Amino acid sequence: MSAAQHPIQLQGIALESIAQEFGSPVYIYDGEKIVSQIKSLQSAFATVPLKIKYATKALSNISILKLVKKAGGGVDAVSIEEVRICMEAGFAASEIMYTPSGVNFREVKEAVELGVMVNIDSLPLMEEFGARYGNTMPACIRINPHIMAGGNAKISTGHIQSKFGISIQQLPEILDLVKKFDIKIVGLHIHTGSDILDAEIFLRGGNVLFEAAMNFPDLTFLDFGGGFKVAYKAGDPATDMAEVGTKVSAAFNEFCDKYGRKLELWLEPGKFLVSESGYFVVEANVVKKTPQITFVGVDSGLNHLIRPMMYDAFHDVYNLSNPDGELKPYNVVGYICETDTLAKDRMLPAVSRGDLLVFKNAGAYGISMSSNYNSRLRPAEVLVWEGKAQLIRKREVFEDLIRNQIVLDI
Repeated sequence: MSAAQHPIQLQGIALESIAQEFGSPVYIYDGEKIVSQIKSLQSAFATVPLKIKYATKALSNISILKLVKKAGGGVDAVSIEEVRICMEAGFAASEIMYTPSGVNFREVKEAVELGVMVNIDSLPLMEEFGARYGNTMPACIRINPHIMAGGNAKISTGHIQSKFGISIQQLPEILDLVKKFDIKIVGLHIHTGSDILDAEIFLRGGNVLFEAAMNFPDLTFLDFGGGFKVAYKAGDPATDMAEVGTKVSAAFNEFCDKYGRKLELWLEPGKFLVSESGYFVVEANVVKKTPQITFVGVDSGLNHLIRPMMYDAFHDVYNLSNPDGELKPYNVVGYICETDTLAKDRMLPAVSRGDLLVFKNAGAYGISMSSNYNSRLRPAEVLVWEGKAQLIRKREVFEDLIRNQIVLDI
């Protein structure tokens, strides 16, 4: 029985040859795919004044950010470090939305001093922001719409028990603080979660925004967040972007007529822009047979790709070295001293020691959630753009691991 797999190519370059050139483990990104995802959003929302604010946390490599900027996107940053990375990539302060969660006010103050708009996430933050800045700095408010949505409880952010945003039930307190400090609110924001398929979820969130917006006369935009679902395996459903764009745009334009003037519609895609662009290539260290299962141990683990263990996420796996081999069942596991399963019960072309395997859909929350657990080193990153594979992050070396340690004379 043959797997009948075809060699994976990015812009005419075989993925296996890229991995052989740069070594493994390695994250490889297809820049054309990122740009095409941005264009698909722009097309789906062509009837509204759209601004795309890429969720930097998904993949924050400066070269990727530069590519997003080149394609016409802005950015959403969730930490002051992300703000600074975006600026390093060439984004102006006016192109950056800063959406903190429970940070020390020193960080907010630093963002304001850099000229970045703050997305206010709590009533205490609103009070401190208002007391310090009054109406001198425009701001946005993150509303918790009390909508449960998303593919995993850990990435559902708009429900009533979520730490994110200010409850819509606290709108009277919001309005009291806005009036008390004369805060200039120019935007309202929601983000209900990730892996959302249904346009109705976005419309439900939109209706919460539309109703709340009538209390704020100086708005220039409404931010619907992100959370669009991508397909992780054959037959997987994905967000019908054309349907979402048509329905949400129609509702938004209707609201603008009611509001009395045209506002901008903002979106914050992260996974949608970069997930499918990413390929994570690893090498098989050992093929270990037991009475029940055959394990493939690879030169990586949850320290590089934590999503399968943290979110029970599925990533398709291919054998690049033996694509037409006989299909056999495997558990692909990492080299971490922890239960470290990257792919369970997979039928793969026969795997031998030294084979290169690739995890697809690895562009989002792969390298950005990586760590040095077990004192392991982070992998390299490569971007394929305009037909060339180029290194965009060096592989760590041992000296990187101990660089900031201070060794005492004990």
